[in-house]
Amino acid sequence: MADQIGMQWGIREKLIILLLAATVLPFGTSIAVTYYQTTQALNERFVSTNHDLIEKGEEDLAAYFDEVADMGTVLYRYTPFMNVMRGGVSADFNNNQEEVRRLLAYLFNTRPEIEQMHLYIDKEKDSYTNFHSSISGRGKYENIFSHPYYAELKKSSKFSIIEPPHRIYPYNHLSDIPESENKKVVSFHNVIRDVPSDKFLGFLSIDINLSKISSLSNRLYTKGVEDLYIMDDHGNIVYSSNENLIGHKNKEQWFDQVKSSDNGSKSLEWQDHKFSGKIVYDRFSAPYKDWYIVKRIPYAVLYQSARETALMNIVIGIVTLIIVLLATLFVSFKLTAPIKVLSNNMKRVEDGELEADFESLGNDEIGVLGRNFKSMITKINQLIDREYKLEIENKSSQLRVLRSQINPHFLYNALQSIGTLALKSNAAPVYSLLTSLSNIMRYSMNMKEDIVPLSLELRHVKSYLVLQKQRFEDKFEFDLQVEKEIEQVMVPKMILQPIVENSFKHGFDQQVEQASITIKAHARDEETIVLAVSDNGKGIDTQQLKDLKQALFDGNPPEEERNEAIGLKNIYDRLQIYYNNEAAMSVESGDSGGFTVTIEISRVMPKEVKQA
Repeated sequence: MADQIGMQWGIREKLIILLLAATVLPFGTSIAVTYYQTTQALNERFVSTNHDLIEKGEEDLAAYFDEVADMGTVLYRYTPFMNVMRGGVSADFNNNQEEVRRLLAYLFNTRPEIEQMHLYIDKEKDSYTNFHSSISGRGKYENIFSHPYYAELKKSSKFSIIEPPHRIYPYNHLSDIPESENKKVVSFHNVIRDVPSDKFLGFLSIDINLSKISSLSNRLYTKGVEDLYIMDDHGNIVYSSNENLIGHKNKEQWFDQVKSSDNGSKSLEWQDHKFSGKIVYDRFSAPYKDWYIVKRIPYAVLYQSARETALMNIVIGIVTLIIVLLATLFVSFKLTAPIKVLSNNMKRVEDGELEADFESLGNDEIGVLGRNFKSMITKINQLIDREYKLEIENKSSQLRVLRSQINPHFLYNALQSIGTLALKSNAAPVYSLLTSLSNIMRYSMNMKEDIVPLSLELRHVKSYLVLQKQRFEDKFEFDLQVEKEIEQVMVPKMILQPIVENSFKHGFDQQVEQASITIKAHARDEETIVLAVSDNGKGIDTQQLKDLKQALFDGNPPEEERNEAIGLKNIYDRLQIYYNNEAAMSVESGDSGGFTVTIEISRVMPKEVKQA
């Protein structure tokens, strides 16, 4: 036994070492390879995904800048205002100034991010502003070209120039800007020319806050994790995830490298004391072709998912090792557990308990062995059952031999002679009773038939009841209620008369003034018939009924109920044999007396019973 246990643990240790080696080596290698490939894949995916993202953001921002810059084109479609630009305000001061104010109010309300507008009419050097819907009065702007962007526009062929983010300032000292509203804005300066002559007529400036630019830019990066920069052609930072840098020049070395890279590049690696990570960038298309949009992400964030994946793999590896250890122990016990179950069942068989207490031992060789063992137990039980039935049959044969010692023909002839004598003596009732007794004896002593039509069984019961009627005279009545269609249904012999006999033995006594028995036979449905025997006897109480049911169906009756239940028990057991345990019997007793036995059997008896 000790050697056997040592051998078992030796197998388990070998399994543990083998499975650990088979798990740790491949899994460790897998973690290292996975980490390397994940970092490479993340790098490539980051560059590709983020370049597509900032490229789409660049398109949205450029489209937005174009929309704001193109607001000046509305002026060309409004003829009365263009006439004011050509002829000046003084030509029709009231109407012309109203046109100017109407146009400034209309343009200001077209976009919510507009902070201030400035209109310059070159004809008479007139200047107007609209700050937060407050339109200024008429002002003279003699030194207009002292403004650097107006001077640049006058010399350039461009229609619009963008002034990078700056603190808002009043044009020509016309706007009253409180300190609380001194916010950063981006200015779009537009030149107004007389198309198609290209004559210079004036300027229109639009100052917008950074809300819309921030809204578009915030979609392109994750705050607190990534950095985003938008720079114009002079390196001025139009937008940055670091608000303090907006409006300043970008003098970082990485930006110089971005500007010096070829147009086909999308990203670069960068590492210094301020930043270490990946930089993805794109250049704006015309008319902002020298503008840049740049996104930076640190390595710590870029490879965070890779590190988390590696850590997760390590945790999974540890959990896997634990599972492997547990699985190894489980497998070793699993292999021996079915053998133990089989061994225990064999010991039970040795003790005479011919039952298997397991459903299945699996589908492997041990499972096949278990199924064969159960099949063997079944066959043994069948052989024992067969021998038991043969023994009963032998005893029945012996009983038949004893019965046959009394010559039935002698009894029939003797009863017939007595009946004839009764008729000669004018005793017809005696003849009738002798006929009923003869029928009962002939039916009971006929050993050739175990299965008979229901009509014969009912006729036998009726003969018995006729004799009892003669005994009790007017104190006893009986009634047979039988459906004609089921009279030829084949049933086991002697299943009703013992029930009727019990009514006389246990149901009727001297206290019953008028005894009655009712026998009903009907079809419940196409497959089942119901036979019921009811009497109006004294019945039994609740405890007696419970004990009787226990005697019938549990096979363990109390001593006082054993004799009374034996007849019903025999009928019930025979029905189960004849109908393959599909017959049903119930017993009921009323509170005020009466007793009913109900039998439910199949309309068609199983073939194997008929053949037997």
